[in-house]
Amino acid sequence: MARAAVPGRLSWRVARLAEVRDETPTARTLVLDVPGWPGHLAGQHADVRLTAEDGYTAQRSYSIASPADGERVELTVQRVEDGEVSPYLTDVFSVGDPVEVRGPIGGWFVWRPADPAPVLLVAGGSGIVPLMAMIRARRAEGARTPFRLLYSVRSPREVFYAEELRAVALSGVEVSFVYTREAPEGWAGEPHRIGVADLNSHGWPASFEPACFVCGPTGFVESVADILLALGHDPRRVKTERFGPTG
Repeated sequence: MARAAVPGRLSWRVARLAEVRDETPTARTLVLDVPGWPGHLAGQHADVRLTAEDGYTAQRSYSIASPADGERVELTVQRVEDGEVSPYLTDVFSVGDPVEVRGPIGGWFVWRPADPAPVLLVAGGSGIVPLMAMIRARRAEGARTPFRLLYSVRSPREVFYAEELRAVALSGVEVSFVYTREAPEGWAGEPHRIGVADLNSHGWPASFEPACFVCGPTGFVESVADILLALGHDPRRVKTERFGPTG
């Protein structure tokens, strides 16, 4: 997931691409070795900066897809047509190539394994990336915190981490999908946008006081947050991250 990068006091580090994994026809995960990386929390993001031969620079922020793992960081990048950064990262960037990285950034939209409250994750499209970091952090820590993920995508072809999500569904994480344009064969119901019925069926009751994390395009996030508040969830426990076109 990409955002417009926000300048800060963090230092830029030169990372190198160690591995690539295709997630969808237009998205791939970049596994970076980042010397001096200080570690991060699930839900944080990092800035990536590219510099052209003429000195022109472009930078974007990408959610971190992995839990803390020494100096290794994973970013999942969705290609944006006519973008300045994502086409290079998804189509040109090769194993061994360098790139500048700065982070980690953000301290509010994070999940800490010490929090015992049930967790509701609601993702729209590439908004799954920081939420997947939370699922992976749960597994890495051996936590038994109840997790539920409701993932909205346009079609099955656009599901990030598809095989891994099938696996985590067997390890205490409840995974549900909403398809907005094309549903897989055998899926009950018609394609639709997430509504009250979906959050009632696949979320936690407000009385359980879950930690709710919602990530996706601005309109999606606002709609889901409004529904959660209408269902009685504590506004202080509904945390949101949103994104839009970066050009």
